[in-house]
Amino acid sequence: MSKEHKGFAALNDADLNKSTAFTKEEREKLGLRGLVPYTESTQELQVRRVLENIKRKGYDIERYILLSSLQRRNERLFYRTIIDNIDEMMPLIYTPTVGQACKEFSHIFREPKGFYITPDDKGEIYDILDNWPEHHIEAIVVTDGQRILGLGDLGANGMGIPIGKLALYAACGGIHPDHCLPVMLDVGTNNKELREDILYLGYPYKRIPEKEYFELVDEFVEAIQKRYPHALIQFEDFLTPNAYALLNKYKDKVLCFNDDIQGTAAVALAGVYASTRITKLDFKDLRIMFLGAGSAATGIADLMTSAFQEEGLNEQEARERLWFVDLHGLVVKGREHLMPHNLPYAHQHENLNFIEAIKSIRPHVLIGATGAPKTFTKGVIEQMSLINERPVIFALSNPTSRAECTAEEAYTWSNGKAVFASGSPFSDFEYKGKTLRTGQGNNAYIFPGIGLGVIRSKARIITDELFLTAAQMLANLVDEDDINAGALYPPLKEIREVSLMIGVAVAEKAYELGLAQAERPDDLKKYLADSFYDPTY
Repeated sequence: MSKEHKGFAALNDADLNKSTAFTKEEREKLGLRGLVPYTESTQELQVRRVLENIKRKGYDIERYILLSSLQRRNERLFYRTIIDNIDEMMPLIYTPTVGQACKEFSHIFREPKGFYITPDDKGEIYDILDNWPEHHIEAIVVTDGQRILGLGDLGANGMGIPIGKLALYAACGGIHPDHCLPVMLDVGTNNKELREDILYLGYPYKRIPEKEYFELVDEFVEAIQKRYPHALIQFEDFLTPNAYALLNKYKDKVLCFNDDIQGTAAVALAGVYASTRITKLDFKDLRIMFLGAGSAATGIADLMTSAFQEEGLNEQEARERLWFVDLHGLVVKGREHLMPHNLPYAHQHENLNFIEAIKSIRPHVLIGATGAPKTFTKGVIEQMSLINERPVIFALSNPTSRAECTAEEAYTWSNGKAVFASGSPFSDFEYKGKTLRTGQGNNAYIFPGIGLGVIRSKARIITDELFLTAAQMLANLVDEDDINAGALYPPLKEIREVSLMIGVAVAEKAYELGLAQAERPDDLKKYLADSFYDPTY
């Protein structure tokens, strides 16, 4: 896109626009005299104005719309606001607000963002990618909208997820927003209510048959390899069987990963590593139970298997420390209708309900990845507290409305003993005079750093070793102040530094494993830091 725009064209270019921050010289050069008010604002003052306008809004969805419009109008001001106020802004541009934004996407739609591929584009995906204005793409987030957070099939409304994730790539991982491409594989929706909504913007038919679906995804991946050969593809919010099928098909062939499976795994593993500094238990001795047996939970278990093996356990011993409970009770051998990814964790044991399973297995760590709210009941937390001096409770489901329990419930029902982490943000909680800070097991701690490391090193593929490295680095970045406050993750305000350190560790591991194709710089940390997108003007 040319940056020689003048007049209103300059004001309508999100990359170029500085609005009232244009200097007198710039106003003269760009033909802006008379088009903007007299006063030259600083970017800091503009951020202050944005924050004041955000506070005036009565609902988070209104704040989301305001920020979305700002991103389209003045991209650098949008990112300056996000970066400088990440604690307040992340819940607005991503979870939990993005869940509501996706549900209402077709109703709050203002202007096109991202790239849409439908069955009508079959055979022409490579050609239509040329319509995208930027030709140097480094990070792609793609969804088919079938399993958006814990909200189910939202079809094309799921575009809010790639848009939000890539905003975090830029804000947290320093990837230039021009080099990011949000993609919606709009292959229909089985959500009848959406199809009958006159304002729905997506392909208004039932989801296409499996064979056609995988053919379309194949064509998309091949087109990306030709058009943007070094781009990272992040699969996001696919239904569990499709998520595993696509990951297993492409992970050894192209630079890609599934954030729900692998990103969630790394951030959860990091939290469990950090929890041992509070519980004083050795990681290799932990027994871990999952409520939910979908892609997120089994992804965590798969990475934990690798982590246990690194501690000296063999594969069987590692898997025997990991137990699952789903709608039908404890996942055990001989149960019918288990998915392939569940079979390695189906142990020889009688089938028990959730509470009885906790009593029998006696887990040290309980991880919820169900999408089903309030499933960590008072009885569950009390039972975990009976068998553990410091029970570790992870309620990872998003958005906040789908959390297995709240921070207040976990702390109160455990009499302050719980070591708690959540997928969505919760405020600090004061219990008997002590302020407890809930660590948010947000994938934003992991995927921007992973992306930074593999993009800058030009890694061919992403292996489990890279996610294990990322988890170990994240855990190491939790300091004593965090631990003393009961938090298993660093403060969000440190997330750019966290992403940088993870990026360096991941790139180092990529070079060590022979995965990197870029020439190794003399100072890897400086090279990555210098590459960070800076929205200051």
